[in-house]
Amino acid sequence: MNLRDMSAYIPQFLKIRTKSGALAPLRPKPAQQMLLDIIRRERAAGRPPRILILKARQLGLSTITEGVMFHDSVTGKLVQTLIVAHRDDSTTKLFRMNKLFYDCLPRKLQPMCKHSNAKELVFENPTRNPDEKRKRPGLMSSIRCVTANDGMGRSETLNNVHLSEFAFWKGNKNEILDGVMQSVPADVNTLVVIESTANGYNEFKDLWDGAVAGTNGWVPLFIAWFHEAEYRMEVPEGTVWEEDERALMEAYHLEPEQMAWRRWCIRVNCHGDKRKFQQEYPSTPEEAFLFSGTPFFDNEQILLHLAAAPEPEDVGLFSYPEPEAGEAPAEWTWSSDRRTGFIRVYTPPEPGVPYVIGGDTAGEGSDKFTAWVVDNRTGIQAAELEFTFSELLYARQLYCLGMWYNKALIAVETNFSTYPERKLEEWDYPCLYVRERFDTYTRKTVKAFGFQTTPRTRPVILAGLHAVMEETADAVVSRDTLRQMLHFVYDEQHKPQAEEGEHDDLVMAAAICHFARTQQRVTLEQDAGADTSHWTEDMWEDYRAADEAGRRRLMELWSHGR
Repeated sequence: MNLRDMSAYIPQFLKIRTKSGALAPLRPKPAQQMLLDIIRRERAAGRPPRILILKARQLGLSTITEGVMFHDSVTGKLVQTLIVAHRDDSTTKLFRMNKLFYDCLPRKLQPMCKHSNAKELVFENPTRNPDEKRKRPGLMSSIRCVTANDGMGRSETLNNVHLSEFAFWKGNKNEILDGVMQSVPADVNTLVVIESTANGYNEFKDLWDGAVAGTNGWVPLFIAWFHEAEYRMEVPEGTVWEEDERALMEAYHLEPEQMAWRRWCIRVNCHGDKRKFQQEYPSTPEEAFLFSGTPFFDNEQILLHLAAAPEPEDVGLFSYPEPEAGEAPAEWTWSSDRRTGFIRVYTPPEPGVPYVIGGDTAGEGSDKFTAWVVDNRTGIQAAELEFTFSELLYARQLYCLGMWYNKALIAVETNFSTYPERKLEEWDYPCLYVRERFDTYTRKTVKAFGFQTTPRTRPVILAGLHAVMEETADAVVSRDTLRQMLHFVYDEQHKPQAEEGEHDDLVMAAAICHFARTQQRVTLEQDAGADTSHWTEDMWEDYRAADEAGRRRLMELWSHGR
């Protein structure tokens, strides 16, 4: 066999100590195979594997990572491997794992080993005779296991790096990581794996968010507790599942034996604390990063909805010729663009349906421009907009979005900027939310367009959104909105807002949207003589992509079956 083939080498030659204390071949389990598959995929694509693993406890990810790097170190020349753990006892454990790999190899496959002390295996000729060493130097490879510290890895050239339980490292994690990463060449045959359980909100959470967003070069890999085949128990006779347990089984397609183990683990290993189980044995990344504040919404329910949340039917933005100064976008069309689009469509507009749009403008530097669209008959989310660009672009896209969704009622916030609202008025947008405000000059209450978030209105709109989530949580279909809801908590002054480092722009847009619904009709607009029952999917596609004038022409052309 080809000794450099890790798929064949690892299960045939590497031995591990099982939980029962026996020696057994390291045959990859499903969770471990997920890592191996990503390594192959990245290398096949010509990318050096840089893999970030968020995991439940005791899934064998450290073991398989050690196996991959040990294999490279004992079958390749000049391979330098660094293993970093968060505590001294963990460092010792990982070193002993590598030492066991070596000791259990067939004698003919054991490379010459210079020494194995100070938690280091050096695969060189142990002779003190310089002539002999020149003739037979050995692999000149090594595996070194250390505890995380400021100076590790510097002034080295490393081929493999395993950073274990990164979330629990002491000191400045990013500085330590930066020092290590400068030592690893950008070569496809190098490998860096960071694996950790979550530990609240720290540098590991930032790394994970960047990996998921695709902005930092790391490949995210989440492995849930139910990927471990051993996490099962016999179901006691007469077991009755609670409502939340039944919901979990349905959401993640779990079997009763898995739920029996979960129930046992919560009771025995987590002191009966369900939230502790969610952190140590998460079902989703969101569960892993538990928040420290008191949640505003029912996060148990939100997590279940996240598991079933759909992908957008379409993603894109509106295209139009550059308008004349002061003019609204004209001849606009919907352009699908999943790479750079910032409008996520879950249900395209349908003829005659009344829609409402709530908008939250960017403020205080870090927030995004957002908009939230609902079908006003049902309250179910139809689309959302989210980006960090200019106010003018936001106003233009909001105008087109509203026109596309049947001249939807638009309620855009005017707290930090009145610009988008003023542009919509200037462009004669046909359906704007109207509020009452007190005119200090005339001392009278007058009508004004746009929504004002104040200490009086903010609790009201959030209470309304809270009620929506309690009564019809299915109305929120966006994963992005649901994730923001998970991190919407009460602060020390009992004010509900996003946790530090998180955003609530979509939450606020949704709250404004649902509050404004009373100013929009709830019935289907009947167009005399209009009949869409015979329309094909191609006809619907053309209709949805057309601008307002084009829609009217298509409706006239097709409504009578022509």
